[in-house]
Amino acid sequence: MLAYGKNVLMMTEPKKIRKVYLSRSRKDEEVMNFLKVHKIHFVLSDNHVLSKMVNGNHQGIVFEMDDFEYQEISSVYDDTFVVLLDHLEDPHNFGAIIRTSEAAGVDAIIIPKDRSVVVNETVLKTSVGCVEHIKIVRVSNIVDAMKKLQSHDFFVYGTDMNGKDLKSMDFPLKKAVVIGNEGKGISSVVEKNCDEMISIPMIGTVNSLNASVAAGIVIFKMGGLS
Repeated sequence: MLAYGKNVLMMTEPKKIRKVYLSRSRKDEEVMNFLKVHKIHFVLSDNHVLSKMVNGNHQGIVFEMDDFEYQEISSVYDDTFVVLLDHLEDPHNFGAIIRTSEAAGVDAIIIPKDRSVVVNETVLKTSVGCVEHIKIVRVSNIVDAMKKLQSHDFFVYGTDMNGKDLKSMDFPLKKAVVIGNEGKGISSVVEKNCDEMISIPMIGTVNSLNASVAAGIVIFKMGGLS
């Protein structure tokens, strides 16, 4: 798969990088040292060539890397903090949630295989390479994944405007939270299988937040960092 941007390159495990395309006009000693130290093959290209390779601000760096490897759900059973995304669609939101989760100490993020975002170049860029430092799990069914987590002592929370006030909650050691779709929120079948619903208290005129913003507030609170 293709990825781009300096931060993503520098945070990617070197052995996963196959080839790097650098803009002829970019002069970056840090990047060049990184490539030389790890013996990574690179070629010089014109900016317009790089712009045709990817959609986004490539900063003069595009690179080929191994396809992203998703983890199995069994890999999270001994973890303590998991985020599930109920058919999130926007890769920018996904990347932002990955970045927030990594910063807040989340062990893994679970996504469904159907009607959902995947790890692509946009997600890599938006997450600033944090996908290299957190487990991403793909499952056939979110509800089934929730039940498996519950059978391994996870308490699963859902997010909804009618849930319990987030500020009043004390969270157990093993916990998981479901973040809903950007437009539809959490599906009814997912909500039915949550152990408890929680909400973000708001005093303004709006009654909802962007998915990644809401996820950030919830994740940092659940992680004990706010």
